[in-house]
Amino acid sequence: MTSDPRISALESAASAPRGRLAAIRDSLIGLATGDAFGAQFFVSDNLPALRARRLPPGPWPWTDDTEMACSVVDVLERCGGVEQDALARAFAERHDFDRGYGPAMNRMLRLVRQGGEWRELAAGLFDGQGSWGNGAAMRVAPLGVWFAGDPGRAAQQARLSAEVTHTHPEAAAGAVAVAVAAAVAARGASGEELLRTATELTPPTRVRDGLAEAAGLLAQPHAEYAAHRLGNGRQVSAADTVPFALWCAARHLDRYEDALWACSSVGGDVDTNCAIVGGVVAARVGTDGIPRAWREATEALPRWAAR
Repeated sequence: MTSDPRISALESAASAPRGRLAAIRDSLIGLATGDAFGAQFFVSDNLPALRARRLPPGPWPWTDDTEMACSVVDVLERCGGVEQDALARAFAERHDFDRGYGPAMNRMLRLVRQGGEWRELAAGLFDGQGSWGNGAAMRVAPLGVWFAGDPGRAAQQARLSAEVTHTHPEAAAGAVAVAVAAAVAARGASGEELLRTATELTPPTRVRDGLAEAAGLLAQPHAEYAAHRLGNGRQVSAADTVPFALWCAARHLDRYEDALWACSSVGGDVDTNCAIVGGVVAARVGTDGIPRAWREATEALPRWAAR
């Protein structure tokens, strides 16, 4: 008899060390807090605070990273797994132009909302190559926690979630790596195991090569050097973003605050880097591991997602 995928998904999520579905919400709150925190450093007046390791003034609005992650969680809760048509509709219907989406994604989601076929639109991006950006990776950490009992399934579901907007193999690999990392973090693994498992389950790509290099840099104390070797998201590609973000998460897996300061200190695509790191580390430490002042400064999740 074929098992009910919804029951299987719930059992996977419940196998996380905290033993409760709230772990998925922890990851989502960690992602949103990281996203909102990182986004503040695109404001030039806040750069002195970054250099002094002082929190910028609130409130901190979040960006498209959080908006899309909320839709991922919503579809998981409604469908028990990634139902691609439902996810495409959710992305399109909740798309807020002012949240910082890239031009290609703004256009695609507008066309989907108007009745366009998401499969054709996603595959046609960038002259038919598909997007290899970091957008599929930035939103996927809570999905990894949902499937924490089965990192292999987390990888498969992450690939499905990526395909809705990002069809390039590098973008899919970035989503797989982040989801697997979050799954492993939720189970209480070490940073070394996090990077090893993510590397093993990520398909052969530049992302995977970067993860292997990140594993060799775990003893390196300087984020600037790691970013020099791995990238900091400045190119907004999965390969330029995910290895460094997971290096930060693995190196500071029990210290949310330290992970986010290290991640933000190197510039680049700061909000996305910090969203990935925040979602993965919060999968390990829970909402209680996020400093209260950070949570209070962060914009509340949308009402439809704050159930």
